Amino acid sequence: MVTKVRSMGLWGISGYEVSIECDLSGGLPAFDIVGLPDAAVKESRERVRAVIKNCSVKFPVSRITVNLAPADKKKAGSIYDLPIFLGIMAAAGHIQPVRADAVFLGELSLGGELRRINGALPMALAAAREGVEAIFLPADNAAEASFAEGVTVYGVSHISQLLAHLSGSELLPPARRPALSGLPAVLPDFSDVKGQENVKRALEVAAAGGHNILLAGPPGAGKSMLAKRLPGILPSMTYEEILQTTEVHSVRGFTGKETPIVTARPFRAPHHTVSAPAMTGGTSSPLPGEISLAHNGILFLDEFPEFQKNVLETLRQPLEDGEVTISRVSGAVTYPSRFMLVCAMNPCKCGWYGHPSGRCTCSSSAVRQYQNRLSGPLLDRIDIHVEVPALAFEELKGDTPGEASEAIRARVSAARALQRARFSGGDAFCNAYMDTKDLAAYCKLDAACERLMKDAFDRLGLTARSYDRILRVARTVADLDGQGDVAATHLAEAIQYRTYDFQDAGDGA
Repeated sequence: MVTKVRSMGLWGISGYEVSIECDLSGGLPAFDIVGLPDAAVKESRERVRAVIKNCSVKFPVSRITVNLAPADKKKAGSIYDLPIFLGIMAAAGHIQPVRADAVFLGELSLGGELRRINGALPMALAAAREGVEAIFLPADNAAEASFAEGVTVYGVSHISQLLAHLSGSELLPPARRPALSGLPAVLPDFSDVKGQENVKRALEVAAAGGHNILLAGPPGAGKSMLAKRLPGILPSMTYEEILQTTEVHSVRGFTGKETPIVTARPFRAPHHTVSAPAMTGGTSSPLPGEISLAHNGILFLDEFPEFQKNVLETLRQPLEDGEVTISRVSGAVTYPSRFMLVCAMNPCKCGWYGHPSGRCTCSSSAVRQYQNRLSGPLLDRIDIHVEVPALAFEELKGDTPGEASEAIRARVSAARALQRARFSGGDAFCNAYMDTKDLAAYCKLDAACERLMKDAFDRLGLTARSYDRILRVARTVADLDGQGDVAATHLAEAIQYRTYDFQDAGDGA
């Protein structure tokens, strides 16, 4: 007898349907799983055998063949334990065939408990798109999967609960979708930062338009402190962004019973020893890397020049396209990677080049060598370059608190609201991702602005990419000002954010 149980598979963050076909036939006892299973799937044989015996049911003495269709896609993980168990039980006549409009997912312990799995939300969303009516999965994943619209989610703690539900003797209650929480209760506040008003303004502009920003200055000037306060001024994520972010984190196993959904914008800060696969995503079954885990949030790279050159160069394509494609022998996976790149660096190896104290011990060639670790094409993709100078004693001893993050966040949220309305129905969601057509429509320059831009283009040696990025930043400055057109003052501020040069700053100190 052949039975079929519907389940789901995962490739990247895209779910697809898998049909578990179980056949019991005569011949020597055997238990084979076919359909490109990996080692974890093959080990399901022993887990399922133990669970059936521990359910006080005789394991069928037959030739058991389990096929995972489609057979040309590799199946990975332990999520097929539950559907394989149900397929064998139905094929042996111990239970009735399971309903055809439901899918089953879950890893089984030897005692029959269901353990949490990775990727519950993307598979639940894919199941809903396939027209599935119900999904049965571990109880620890039920809250996360409940955010899939149009499908009823049932959380199962033990296999006995599921068998009772399928027999109709004791029905499981549908999982309830938890309420969305906002920002964490406590976030570092900009009011703690003394001085650095120009840097705070640059960070406000970056947050309002989703722009990449580079902070450069000596040690102790507050670069990391400022960057860590940036999440507190970003606008709340939309429901669509919440689902997108949670899908990526779910695949990596970062969601759970206590944190089923990601509601706060991610802030990822990998150490400078991170490898290229860890940054972009890797392994034989590619998992999302740091740039994808920062999707809809911030990727903070402290000590920017200390990162390996090949790691930094992998950022170039994701910064342009908002996604990263990882190719392996088994296939190619595309992960979303729309993030704000926030970088912090010292002007030289010792960190004190250009400091008024004159304590720098680096030669001119050593300074150039240190700064040349960052390629021109990469720096060209960073919209805002701003100096973070060392604070004077008078600024440090001042008691007047700075502007609170809440006030800055209100202005940023208002600017983002303008952008969402402007790009409604398009691919862009903030000014940083405007394409050529959007630039022509929303960044028109009058005669005064054109003269200013031409002068900057000739004087600074701008590229076509940096020209576009200046227009995007100018559009954001205008949005913060509540203006419909880009004026010369908005353009001048945007140009200012492209003029910082370490050598000139140091020579003038």
